[in-house]
Amino acid sequence: MTGGEATRRDEAPPGGEQAPEDERAPEDEQAREEEQAREREQVGPGPGGLRALADLLRPRVSPGQLVGGLLCLVLGFAVAAQVRSTERDTTFATARQDELVGILADLGQRSERLRGDLRDLEETKARLERDAEGGTALQEARERATAYGLLAGTLPAEGPGIELRIDDPGRGVKALNLLDALEELRDAGAEVIQVGDVRVGVDTHFLDERDGIRADGRLLTAPYRFLAIGDPHTMTTALGIPGGLVRTLEGAGAHVLITRRAKVAVGAVRSP
Repeated sequence: MTGGEATRRDEAPPGGEQAPEDERAPEDEQAREEEQAREREQVGPGPGGLRALADLLRPRVSPGQLVGGLLCLVLGFAVAAQVRSTERDTTFATARQDELVGILADLGQRSERLRGDLRDLEETKARLERDAEGGTALQEARERATAYGLLAGTLPAEGPGIELRIDDPGRGVKALNLLDALEELRDAGAEVIQVGDVRVGVDTHFLDERDGIRADGRLLTAPYRFLAIGDPHTMTTALGIPGGLVRTLEGAGAHVLITRRAKVAVGAVRSP
């Protein structure tokens, strides 16, 4: 019967030639799993495994770590500043006495220069304040007017200078000699010149006359007398050089006397 055959198949002895399929199944399943595992190791992780690996390697920064990093950075700057300050203090502490004296002297000189600059700025400020009121401009205008008046010969003048006296007993001095004397004085730095009672100007000229020499229309007679304001030493040296004016006048028979004066008064003026 069918039922009996089924019972005999179920009760077949285990030592038969071929084992049933339900007894081989666990071993085959385990072998397949081991083979699949080896294939996965050879192929490598899939997309899901890569994402998991990236998540593991991604740095995770927390707020606490950021604060700690900032504190470390600030601490580093503080340490560096302290080291530099200590080095400067050590430099002065280990300096020799002469080096310290030199440093102090240099500081003193700088301080003095700064005080001088401050004084100059204060003077400039005061001058500008006066200029705002018109005082400085007016004073400058007066000084320029005085200088122009002296150059033009319209104002009297006084100052250090010389007196040049030319005696002409033989009447050998000519207008050309007086013009040479005037040019020599000008070249020597004479600022104001008077000859006789004539104030010398830029257009002063000399002419020979029977009774003497005429200067700017006025007759001059010997002894001819020059008054010149300027540096006495320079003018005396220029007139007395070898082959110069004095030698030329002496060659013409004149006697020359040069007198240095601390104050020479030039009172003659020209008409404006």
